[in-house]
Amino acid sequence: MMKLLMTADTVGGVWDYSLELSTALGEHGVSVVLATMGAPLSESQWAEVRRIHNVSVRESTFALEWMPSPWSDVDRASEWLLDLERREHPDIVHLNGYAHGALPWRAPTVVAAHSCVRSWWEAVRGEQAPTEWDEYTRRARAGFDATDVIVTPSRAMGEAVRRHYAPATEPIVVHNGRAGPYRRGDKSHFVLTAGRVWDEGKNVAALVRVADAIPWPVYVAGSTVSPHKRVTALGSTQPLGKLPAAELAEWMSHAAIYALPARYEPFGLSVLEAALSGCALVLGDIPSLRELWGDAALFVDPDDHDTLATTITWLTEDAPMRRALSARASHVALRFTPARMATGYLEVYERAASAHALRTRSVACAS
Repeated sequence: MMKLLMTADTVGGVWDYSLELSTALGEHGVSVVLATMGAPLSESQWAEVRRIHNVSVRESTFALEWMPSPWSDVDRASEWLLDLERREHPDIVHLNGYAHGALPWRAPTVVAAHSCVRSWWEAVRGEQAPTEWDEYTRRARAGFDATDVIVTPSRAMGEAVRRHYAPATEPIVVHNGRAGPYRRGDKSHFVLTAGRVWDEGKNVAALVRVADAIPWPVYVAGSTVSPHKRVTALGSTQPLGKLPAAELAEWMSHAAIYALPARYEPFGLSVLEAALSGCALVLGDIPSLRELWGDAALFVDPDDHDTLATTITWLTEDAPMRRALSARASHVALRFTPARMATGYLEVYERAASAHALRTRSVACAS
């Protein structure tokens, strides 16, 4: 039986990804020690993870590398993680962050690149990340260079990693997968969006600006409070707050349209969830979402608010087009299953083990 030590943050989509992957790996006899950081697990998160038979949790609240002034916490987390490896003896270390890739791990390592500050800044602000992120960049590059295999959920994210960090190894694409409680229900006349509302990359602000111009109500699910404690105003939209997965799935099952005019979204788990729920998709016209959804969605320039409003309004008035888009999105969503994701990662873990063995032999010969 393979044993995995996997890091996960508790404040974003990596949490859902980690549970989905761990569950799917359990079908292959893989046990997972989940080392959590960022914030304490909520009651609903504990309830989720306790339902997964092959997962045990080691909880911490160390700050994540993209949070304000995180480096003392990142360094303390390094000691904690290395101690976990000594005690747990994993076959593979799977990191969902970058800085810790540079630690002196005994086991083969995989770094999964879900997003990064430099590519976020480029996409959202249209410029390079400021100098305050130089330490982040330095540590991320060191982590990428030291790891055995780098994984990204899309070709677009792989290109971003190559452009910003020039890693020693070529990233491998393994698409994320989603199952869970998502299903098509009786559709109602409302528009839904979901995610970290405070994240400018999600561009929920565009929906807020056009909500009054759309004939149907616009519901917004997700936290409005950033790690910096800034609160995002939601105007005339209908705020739902941060919902447990089962409640969000219920809302998605009834939403006729799911809108995410994102400026930055390396994969977009919420889009996949909406597609599994039979929603017609209106998405930001960015390379990653084009790559993944093709003709199964309508795409709008994230900064073109007039076109966003007219596109959604047109879709509210055209039931046959909504049904057609729903069917296309549901078909594409079948490509992104947890089983396929698990198979992809098992191949990655084998490659990491081979690369690690080769690197270890090379070091031994050199000495």
